[in-house]
Amino acid sequence: MELDLSPRLPKKVYGGDGGSYFAWCPEELPMLRDGNIGAAKLALEKYGLALPRYSDSSKVAYVLQGSGTAGIVLPEKEEKVIEIKKGDSIALPFGVVTWWFNNADTELVILFLGETHKGHKAGQFTDFYLTGSNGIFTGFSTEFVGRAWDLDETTVKKLVGSQTGNGIVKVDASLKMPSPRKGDKEGFVLNCLEAPLDVDIKDGGRVVVLNTKNLPLVGEVGFGADLVRIDGHSMCSPGFSCDSALQVTYIVGGSGRVQVVGADGKRVLETHVKAGALFIVPRFFVVSKIADSDGLSWFSIVTTPDPIFTHLAGKTSVWKALSPEVLQAAFKVAPEVEKAFRSKRTSDAIFFPPPN
Repeated sequence: MELDLSPRLPKKVYGGDGGSYFAWCPEELPMLRDGNIGAAKLALEKYGLALPRYSDSSKVAYVLQGSGTAGIVLPEKEEKVIEIKKGDSIALPFGVVTWWFNNADTELVILFLGETHKGHKAGQFTDFYLTGSNGIFTGFSTEFVGRAWDLDETTVKKLVGSQTGNGIVKVDASLKMPSPRKGDKEGFVLNCLEAPLDVDIKDGGRVVVLNTKNLPLVGEVGFGADLVRIDGHSMCSPGFSCDSALQVTYIVGGSGRVQVVGADGKRVLETHVKAGALFIVPRFFVVSKIADSDGLSWFSIVTTPDPIFTHLAGKTSVWKALSPEVLQAAFKVAPEVEKAFRSKRTSDAIFFPPPN
């Protein structure tokens, strides 16, 4: 069966006055299931609250738009209440309980990418809600809830039955929600728009990599991530993950062209992408991108905490390492052609500005 790598948009799963939850479906994007990858997006309106929940998968959250507050509780730890804003990345290991709240006029939009190897459904996150009409309280009998929390039957019924919302609710403006606490953010959040750049090529592009050094919780999550921004008409060098990792890419902004080449030199994807689309590059496949005039930016996870990439153009490319005679024989070209090929792209850049 032919591999379908076409970029997809998410489908709405549920929502209401407080906001909506969207997810990419394995049925429409088979690589999610094949690669055990989950992808979803949360959009909260003003006063929208995503009820406390935990997931069957480890994730990385990336704030695409807006600002708000998040509550994070690691197993056997105290709650961390943190301020979040556009560009923030948050590593969410197994067992973490989270809630998300928007108190601003602008819609708060958060992307979630993660692995589903240990999940109930391959290629799909399953969330377990602590409250709401589908919360865990609703599944237990009044007797069990009462005995577990030492409550009388009247209180149990109020506790279990009062919240009729499902997943996302809109809270009353008069309700004072927790304020972010100083110091809680440390070690939990890295803002990719403000962090030191790992790569910075003038008129080419910039990269911030999330790894165990700048966000230690990435080690517990089990995969790395990065934010890449390339300028108008610039190119991202053809490259591949040389440690058998999948690349899951969400287009954050701008637009551009993408080509992916797989086994036997076959081009398996040639497409135009724009903000909101998601696609997956299989293990060892080579991918390259060229931005349109408005530039192109994307957020990716790579299914290893400290990914290693091989680029096929630039000073550090494998072509530069191979012997001239090997290249002459491999390409079946004259020495002057091999020399011309080797003499190009002498910098260690992985982004190339448009031709003059």
